[in-house]
Amino acid sequence: MKKWTVLLLLLLSAVSFSQKTAVTILIDPGHGGEDPGHLPTTDSLKQEKYLSLEIAQKVGSYLLHNLNNVNVMYTRTEDVAVSLDERVDMANNNEVDYMLSIHINGYPNSSIRGTETHIHSYDAKDSYKWAKYIEGQFKNRAGRKSRGVKTIKDLGHSLQVLKYTKMPTVLVECGFITNQAEGKYLNTVYGQEIIASAIFRATREFLQYKHPAIDFIPKEEDVVVEDEPYYMVQIMASIDSISTDIPELKKLNKPIQRKYVESSSIYRYKYYVGPYTTKKEAKKAQKEVQDDGYKDAFLIFYE
Repeated sequence: MKKWTVLLLLLLSAVSFSQKTAVTILIDPGHGGEDPGHLPTTDSLKQEKYLSLEIAQKVGSYLLHNLNNVNVMYTRTEDVAVSLDERVDMANNNEVDYMLSIHINGYPNSSIRGTETHIHSYDAKDSYKWAKYIEGQFKNRAGRKSRGVKTIKDLGHSLQVLKYTKMPTVLVECGFITNQAEGKYLNTVYGQEIIASAIFRATREFLQYKHPAIDFIPKEEDVVVEDEPYYMVQIMASIDSISTDIPELKKLNKPIQRKYVESSSIYRYKYYVGPYTTKKEAKKAQKEVQDDGYKDAFLIFYE
C-alpha cells in the first residue's frame, strides 16, 4: 500500500509540474558584505562579490525583459552578507523552480582561465542538462574557454547550495579573476554583457525544453526609425553603454555607431556597422561581421 501511495504522489507532482504556467528562478550572486570572494591580482579590478552581483543582475534583466512567464528573485541585490543557510532557505521556502548561483573563480596559478558550471552530481539530470547548455553557450557563442561541467568529485567536496536545494541548481564560475586577461575582461561592461547573455540563452533553451507548454515568447521591442534611406547592420545591443573603441569592436575594422534608443526594452544601447546605400554592400558587411564572431548580426533598412 505504501508503494502505491508514494507512486501516486510522484505522479501528481509530475502532472502539477507539467501544468505550470510560469516559472520562478532564484539568482544567487556569490559572496557579499565582509566576504569578498576571490580577490583580483591588482587593486584596479573589482573583487568577486561585486562582479558576481553585476553579472547576476544582468542575467536577471535579460530573463525578465526577454521572456514571458518567468519570475526572478535574488538572494541579494546589494553588497550585503547572506549566509549559505539563508540562500538555501530562500530557495526551498519560496516556491522556487530553479536556482542559478553566479561566481567568479580564482587560483594561485594565474595562467588558469575559463568558465565552469558546477552541479552536485550527474544524478541531478536537469541540473546537468542546464549546465551543459551554459557551457555550450560559453564555448560556441561567447567565445570563452570552457572547462566543462564539474561535480563534487571534481572539487573533492560538496557545495551547500548544490547539495541542499530541492530544485535543479547550477553554480556558474564565469571565469578566473586571478588570470590577468580574464580578470580585465570580467571587469568590462562588454565582458559582463557577453557572459550574462550566454547564461540567458542557455537558460531560455533549458526552460523551453523543460516547459514546452509555457509561452516564453519574447516581448517585442520598439523599432528605431530614421529619415534617410540606407542600410545598417546591427551587431549587438546592451543594457549599459559600451565604448566603441574596445578591442572586440575595433577588430571589425569598420565604422561602429552606438545609438541610445528610447524603448520599453532594457537594451537601450544598440551598435551598428554602416551606413550602406545598397543592400548588396550591407549583406557583404553582415557576412563579414558574422564571420568575425557576431553571429546574430542582422540588416535594418531605414527609409
